[in-house]
Amino acid sequence: MPTTSLGDVDTALLLALRERAGDDGRAVAAARLLSHAGEHAGGWLLLAAAGGALDPRRRGSWWGAGAAVASAHAASVLVKRVVRRPRPDLAAAPALVGTPSRLSFPSSHAASTTAAAATLAPLLLGRRRGAAVGGGVVVAMGASRVLLGVHYPSDVLAGCATGLLTVAVARRLRGWRPVGG
Repeated sequence: MPTTSLGDVDTALLLALRERAGDDGRAVAAARLLSHAGEHAGGWLLLAAAGGALDPRRRGSWWGAGAAVASAHAASVLVKRVVRRPRPDLAAAPALVGTPSRLSFPSSHAASTTAAAATLAPLLLGRRRGAAVGGGVVVAMGASRVLLGVHYPSDVLAGCATGLLTVAVARRLRGWRPVGG
């Protein structure tokens, strides 16, 4: 009986998502927009800075959230440099967006987006709505990275785990909790 490796499953899922999206230019355009907003956690860091500037009462929570997002991004970059897994290189699903490196595991976009969902979303939308919207944004960002052909699904899952772990460590070390809206 043939065995199936993680790489086989990753490739099959990437190809299935690309096939499912087909020639839908709107899906690819939305994925590219998410990709650019998430590059180097820039969009999330801008949101944290704006929140801190506009909401002085919760400034420490906003900036703490920004620090967690930046830390998640940095942690993912560090792991990438240790693991050194190359990005997908599939003729059937070429990359649809440029990347700053050729390394894939874990997804830095997924790591920083997950950290943002756990820290910034509750500040912006309150705990319940923040959890729902944040979760949706994490799924959208993860799917976009696979659709664009720059990450395997396991890269995205590892990025999400990196983001959650970073937030957990930040909360433990600093006793920090975001103050919901």
